[in-house]
Amino acid sequence: MPDSISSTDLLIRGMTTAGRRFRPSDWAERLASVFSTVGLDGRMSYSPHIRPVTVEGMQCIAVDPALEQEDPRAFAFIMNFAKDNDLQVGKAEAGQDWDVSSNERFFHREK
Repeated sequence: MPDSISSTDLLIRGMTTAGRRFRPSDWAERLASVFSTVGLDGRMSYSPHIRPVTVEGMQCIAVDPALEQEDPRAFAFIMNFAKDNDLQVGKAEAGQDWDVSSNERFFHREK
């Protein structure tokens, strides 16, 4: 699983705002594979904008914020998945406190 994270990425954690671990355990790979491609060699490559990552032992999806401009429908799909499943969303910043009350700022973006 790729573990490269930029400090500008959004992270969707495999933890609900109520503190329960999200299931199934491979949810991040499944979700990221929706946006993957298969090369001529038959190998799958994740999108550079939507990648499964592990942060402190937690399955996460790293979302490049540029996706919102490049493919607004894909960005909306990912963010709606997080909202519908009550997942924690935050910036991939050092020292992130994961104050889940701030989730709303990621779901209601100005166009």
